Amino acid sequence: MVQYSNLKYAIKDHIGYVIINREPQLNALNQETLDELQDIFKHFNSDDHVRGIILTGAGHKAFAAGADIKEFMDLSVIQARWLSERGHIIFTDLIEASPKPVIAAINGYALGGGLEMALACHIRIASENAKMGLPEVSLGLIPGYGGTQRLPKLIGKGQAMQMILTGDMIDAQRAYELGLVNEVIAQDKLIARAEEILQKIFTRSRVAVANAIAAINAAEDKEQNGNKVEMDAFGHLFGTEDFKEGVSAFLAKRTPNFE
Repeated sequence: MVQYSNLKYAIKDHIGYVIINREPQLNALNQETLDELQDIFKHFNSDDHVRGIILTGAGHKAFAAGADIKEFMDLSVIQARWLSERGHIIFTDLIEASPKPVIAAINGYALGGGLEMALACHIRIASENAKMGLPEVSLGLIPGYGGTQRLPKLIGKGQAMQMILTGDMIDAQRAYELGLVNEVIAQDKLIARAEEILQKIFTRSRVAVANAIAAINAAEDKEQNGNKVEMDAFGHLFGTEDFKEGVSAFLAKRTPNFE
């Protein structure tokens, strides 16, 4: 097992757990942490034993309180552009495009890059104490890891404009009202609820879930025709053993046993 400096991870009951482990720094995302996130998501995405992933932060205060601002001070314009591109690659190619459902269990502050990381996940649930925001304008910056692109798609352009241009935080209940998170859960039940959601997904066809994720993502990808991706996937699934099992189980009024 690989030992990381800034992450803890585990696999249990087909769930891969990724925990940002920089609690004294409120789990801020420094460049080393991004390296480790890239590595662990590559590993989990390719591990057939892992069927879903829960991403959270250590402790009870923060999911991830943004980037590590100290690292910004000496970056050149070119280096800053590359840092943003790297964040996009990790969050888009490895988290958002993961064929396995990824749940962000937001257990406290999710700010800046931390919120952008949560936005890349397929499902977001938050503890009652969670607070979310994109405060980059207060530093003379803008969100650089996809926040300007993903937030408007989730909560609408006007609400996203207000959050990004003011840099204000919102609490978990407001995030739920806006559609930024799917559920608000008591802190001590957060991980259990994420596990419950994944275990229900695991009773469905694995290949169908992966294709559903790809089709949903294609709707927002300007380089793909989402309708074509959906039609191709729909046709492809008719040739799978899972489809045969699913239909047989439905007609026989029994629970399907997807392999």
